Amino acid sequence: MSGIVADGVSRSFGTVQAVRDASFQAAPGRVTGLIGPNGAGKTTLLLMLASLLAPDTGTIRIGDIDPLADPLGARRQLGWMPDALGAWPSLTARETIVMTARLYDIDRPVAQARAAELLTLVGLAELADAPAKVLSRGQKQKLGLARALVHAPQVLLLDEPASGLDPEARVQLRVLLRRLAGEGRTVLISSHILSELEEVIDDAVFLVAGSVVDAAPSQTAVRAWRIRLAGSVESQLRVDAGRVAAALSMAPESLGVDRTALLVGFDTELAAADGLRRMVEAGLAVSEFAPAQSALEHTFLNLPRTGAGS
Repeated sequence: MSGIVADGVSRSFGTVQAVRDASFQAAPGRVTGLIGPNGAGKTTLLLMLASLLAPDTGTIRIGDIDPLADPLGARRQLGWMPDALGAWPSLTARETIVMTARLYDIDRPVAQARAAELLTLVGLAELADAPAKVLSRGQKQKLGLARALVHAPQVLLLDEPASGLDPEARVQLRVLLRRLAGEGRTVLISSHILSELEEVIDDAVFLVAGSVVDAAPSQTAVRAWRIRLAGSVESQLRVDAGRVAAALSMAPESLGVDRTALLVGFDTELAAADGLRRMVEAGLAVSEFAPAQSALEHTFLNLPRTGAGS
């Protein structure tokens, strides 16, 4: 089985350093999220992994293959889905898949069968004979995923695959990615939709200003929790804040407000659990107590942001 190993990878464009000494691994059988703000260097890094851009320094391995030394060997292992499809607009969805398969030296009968299989898999069977130029953004994303899977690659590089998908299609995508990882494939997915990534990834690689950032420091950052008392309405939040603050031995002004809920910061989950215990012991009818952000969002929002990537 093929995994991904990047060691000290850098790439610049003139005076702009897009990726800086980036090192990480993505393992077979797991979905790894490549996460970072706009301009972090995610697409540049994916292009290097896909053998479409040479790194200035560092090494990349797709399994035991160096994409720089053997790009054709690497591409046999890789399924690449860019953010924009870049399809041939006059070809139908079916013809697009068949043509892609033929470029991988797949015999035409096998390519045609593969096209039918993949278009059904991604939910485009009814549009198989529609030209790519009439497909919506979400439908083009589905076609891009089908094209990436045409040669049954062991490594998938997916750049914003959920972009343009409706809610049902996003759920279907998550299920498919988990299935592909369950078959032993390495899946590396870049996305800004953190709520979607939270549901599907096993591991996360955080990229800021072109550098892979250790997310460990965020574990000690204060995390906001939403607290709502039973029957609470907006007009009585000030009273609720006073009662909650008293139970937690906090100043009422240290509590925030989120619609009909209060926001309270806790350093750790143990501190949050202790806070809940104290509120219940104080006789407060707590009807909602949950993190205001997912663990992934919390980590992402607390990443150090210095410099600028591309």
